[in-house]
Amino acid sequence: MKKLYIIRHAKSSWKDLSLNDFDRPLNKRGKNNSKFMGKLLSRLGVKPDLIISSPAKRALKTTINISKALNYEIDNIQFEIKFYEASLEDMLSIINSIDNVNKNVIIIGHNPSLNELINFLQSKMDFENLVTSGVVELAFDTKWKKLNRNTTSFISHEYPKKYQ
Repeated sequence: MKKLYIIRHAKSSWKDLSLNDFDRPLNKRGKNNSKFMGKLLSRLGVKPDLIISSPAKRALKTTINISKALNYEIDNIQFEIKFYEASLEDMLSIINSIDNVNKNVIIIGHNPSLNELINFLQSKMDFENLVTSGVVELAFDTKWKKLNRNTTSFISHEYPKKYQ
């Protein structure tokens, strides 16, 4: 059984309107929530074999905070520019290229791409909005290159407000 954890970056700051979208940092809540979700994933026993993230600043910082909590080596994070403003086809192409030795994979990116991916891969739930710092866990029994429409089972949906 393989697992795919789909995570939306934490809450970003709009304080400096001169920054382009790619360079927006996390705000205070985003920093706290990404650390909290990393600790929660650790308590739930998540042990990623691979983490792939958008390199946008808010996603990068979210990824680092989660990686630290999971004792995942920061140097092993795979940053994928296509995860920023990704099409469903881009995301599937990257996911389908994952080496089959990886059993537990975390991807960290942006909406609306992640909602579209979740709704494409499973049909049990209709996701309108994966909230910032939200995590959807999907499981499947196929090779990464065969992951496609309705090949996964929905396992869980975690998000910070669920615990506040």
